[in-house]
Amino acid sequence: MAKVKLTITESKCRGGYCKAGDIFFVEDLCPPLCHELWNVIYPLVYALQNGAELDYGNIRAKKFDVKCPDGGRVSIHGEVIED
Repeated sequence: MAKVKLTITESKCRGGYCKAGDIFFVEDLCPPLCHELWNVIYPLVYALQNGAELDYGNIRAKKFDVKCPDGGRVSIHGEVIED
């Protein structure tokens, strides 16, 4: 299973869970993110962990960019990390 690196690229999180520059590595346990954001990105993380490539602009890549469902207050970048 691939390791996925999550980077908070922008944050105005009302709950204070995410700060710009925070980095999390996902292997088998979910990181300490709010459940709303995790709910949105989990399918993408799971797909990347299992070898998928996702639509990323005009290309297919092993990465994604997502904004949280709370008005886009948090932006997160996910990418597969090769060991």
